[in-house]
Amino acid sequence: MSAPAAASSGLLIEGAAVYDHDGDTDRPATADILIQGNRIAAVAPGLAAAARADATHPWRAAVASAARIDGSRRLALPGFQNAHYHSHDTLLKGAFEAIPLELWGLYALPPSYPRRSREELVARTLIGAVECLFSGITTVQDMDRIHPYDEADMAAVLEAYDSIGIRCVFAPHFTEVNLLDATPFWRETIPEAEQWRIPGPAGPLFPPGEDIVARLLAAIAPHRNRYKRITFGLGPSAPERLARGTLEKLGEASRDHALPVYIHVNESRAMAVHGLQHLAAHGGSQVRYLADCGLLGPRTSLAHSVWLTEAEIALIAETGTSVALNPVGNLKTRSGVAPFRDLLGAGVNIGLGCDNCSCSDAQNMFQAMKMFCGLAAIGDPMPGRPHAADALRAACTGAALPAGLAGDLGHLRPGMLADLVLLDLDDPSYLPLNSAARQVVYTEAGRGVRSVIVDGRVLVQDGQPTGFDLAALARTVHALSKDLRRDAAEVAARLDPIRDHLLEAVQRSWEVPMPIDRFLGHPATRLRDRLPPG
Repeated sequence: MSAPAAASSGLLIEGAAVYDHDGDTDRPATADILIQGNRIAAVAPGLAAAARADATHPWRAAVASAARIDGSRRLALPGFQNAHYHSHDTLLKGAFEAIPLELWGLYALPPSYPRRSREELVARTLIGAVECLFSGITTVQDMDRIHPYDEADMAAVLEAYDSIGIRCVFAPHFTEVNLLDATPFWRETIPEAEQWRIPGPAGPLFPPGEDIVARLLAAIAPHRNRYKRITFGLGPSAPERLARGTLEKLGEASRDHALPVYIHVNESRAMAVHGLQHLAAHGGSQVRYLADCGLLGPRTSLAHSVWLTEAEIALIAETGTSVALNPVGNLKTRSGVAPFRDLLGAGVNIGLGCDNCSCSDAQNMFQAMKMFCGLAAIGDPMPGRPHAADALRAACTGAALPAGLAGDLGHLRPGMLADLVLLDLDDPSYLPLNSAARQVVYTEAGRGVRSVIVDGRVLVQDGQPTGFDLAALARTVHALSKDLRRDAAEVAARLDPIRDHLLEAVQRSWEVPMPIDRFLGHPATRLRDRLPPG
């Protein structure tokens, strides 16, 4: 136990059950956590009592000056990391029933809508961050789509993140290929006279012919060291939605500027079919294609990765690439269940995400962890991984590796950044406490979150926000939602006439032979039975 460089005010959590991924995950040991500045200074049983009793104790002054939190009936966890998240549709939670991914994206995402006001951009960022904090999420990886792209709009979003205090890995989300060409069977199934309905009213994301990677690098550069809790990445939408040259530039940019890359891969069956149809030179594989573009490796995180083959999983593991699983959103968008056990067995680094607010409807890591463990039974009914402790490790550590933060986040250890959550062990979910890991994953829903600390700052205390006016934010969100609901109705009116054609394209994708299946039963037959005659 080394002494602090100088006594300073800090934070002392006294007598908590401190969760350790590598320790007893059922009955965590009791310890005190001393925080100085934005990092954990010490974690030890009886630390505070020993410091108070011994005038020569190296932490005596720090303990005496620290603000105290009674942890005697609290479980201390590393803060959750939302490994895949889009703040751009937080105001559309609850707006849609379950529909296939390709339809949902048209009805929900920014390209289909008019340009949003600066006030809405800020409000949607803040309300999403608040919801994350309330469920114990202390870091978000935000693939935010600002459409059309605007540096001043991005700066406003970053200021919002800085003001709320949550940690963010910000990666602007972008595409360049027309969705009619990037989505299997759309050109064939949507009548040419109706294809005008696909592009939205705001126009293209970037001016035609612009070097997207160069512009994003220039936009990110002045912000990279400006904020304590915001780091940056690149957020290409998916392999089929970008030109090969752009993907290769992204690989170079990631290496040259040490930037992580976040990209959707094989999220739906249609995305995997696109690979079969257009990537024959790469074995029909989006994953192999990304490797050939120089985009696999420890700085890359593949979101969803539902329709992976064994060979693709092996390649992901071999290259040290991470996967961000989103089990809740994948169910609502009818995308299937990712091969959780195969990924774990291959040693792939796994993060858990809560995805869009309009396809999972909740930024709630407890839901994601429970789904991660439970859905494995769909492919294999026998006991085995993922266990509850696997889910907690993925939720607390998985997103840190590609972001370059593995040495700073995910564990409650001296030297780590002070991002942590305190759960109420007097909540019925933990009475009696038989296994901390299993009860957090299978029983907790978020009700037990009492305190949330990010960067050494208490942002949620006794279940209430500190430092921001939630009531005022609520009033703003309610006011802005009127225009958004109006615009959503106009989007629906534009798209509803081609809805059956879009469903036909989904049907045709399901009829393409695939070497794997991520559904129960025969979804192609079920969908055909629901389509209208003709």
